[in-house]
Amino acid sequence: MSEFSGALRGLYAVTTDDRLLPRLSALVEAALQGGARLLQYRNKQAPAPLRRAQAAEMVRVCRAYGAKLIINDDVRLAVEIGADGAHVGRGDLSGRDLATVRKTLGPKRVLGVSCYNDLERVDAAAKAGADYIGIGSMFSSITKPDATLASFELLAEAKRRFGGPVAAIGGITIKNAPQVIAAGADMVAVVSDLFNAMDIGHRAEKFQKLFDSR
Repeated sequence: MSEFSGALRGLYAVTTDDRLLPRLSALVEAALQGGARLLQYRNKQAPAPLRRAQAAEMVRVCRAYGAKLIINDDVRLAVEIGADGAHVGRGDLSGRDLATVRKTLGPKRVLGVSCYNDLERVDAAAKAGADYIGIGSMFSSITKPDATLASFELLAEAKRRFGGPVAAIGGITIKNAPQVIAAGADMVAVVSDLFNAMDIGHRAEKFQKLFDSR
């Protein structure tokens, strides 16, 4: 596991598919000002040159606020730009297994693995040395409306099996986040309810406070 595994807790801010670099940078900066210390750069729609430019800007902004940056889907890009890690799902491995991804990232970068509602994948992530796993969709999600839902009971069992940090993802809002935290989530991965908020910084602060007493 990476050196950051102990810090994987709290709000896990996940970027929107925004092609305008200055606007994306401003949105992320607002979340970091509100206390977010873990950011995932995710943009499935942008062409490769734009994704690289945006990811490099995310490195700059995260460094300015002492936050960690995880790149969704692209392990090579994460290594090339000096990000703190990568997050992979079923379709992101490009023929490689999780052990190979772990080796590519090396011991000092974070490896996150989407496990959906699949406990066998949880076991595989643990065996490969993942630093955290993602479970969900916990609720209906605008970002992934067709995603299979995961129960609170499955999240709790995934945490027991994995033995490390678990991120709950999918349709999480400031209203339902306490439920997944109570079920055992160490992090809540949030897109819409954070970046669509009228005051992003205040919303980030509210998410972080949910973990203060735990």
